[in-house]
Amino acid sequence: MDTGKTIKEIEQALIEDFAMFENWEDKYEYLIDIGKKLEPLDPIYKKEELKIKGCQSSVWVHSYLKDGKVFFEGDSDAIIVKGLVSMMIMVLSGQKPAEIVHAELGFINSIGLSSHLAQTRSNGLRSMIKQMKLEASVFEGLQSNNQ
Repeated sequence: MDTGKTIKEIEQALIEDFAMFENWEDKYEYLIDIGKKLEPLDPIYKKEELKIKGCQSSVWVHSYLKDGKVFFEGDSDAIIVKGLVSMMIMVLSGQKPAEIVHAELGFINSIGLSSHLAQTRSNGLRSMIKQMKLEASVFEGLQSNNQ
């Protein structure tokens, strides 16, 4: 999804969306709703080498480079984690590799996810971000080698 918005703009929109909810039960419901909107991942990408290591549930992320931008697709077998995958795709997909690699992703703390996720989910989210940034870094290297 290429919205034409910067990572910071997308992060700010998510912060504002989550701010509309007063309690964490409602915020989790919103996160689940975000996950329900995630496009289904083609089963050919649900393979072991695309599985995020460090996640308790099964999480797959596939990336590709198109027109100088990185696009992500993903899925999970857990509903809250699927929401996390979807949210990270919303923020990072359609951005230039260098922007992804250097993104601070402060929205995670701003919306309170860090303190409200179970330790295993929090570790999984960090692993997912690390993997997405790693893939963007590979694409960044490929681009600089082709110039």
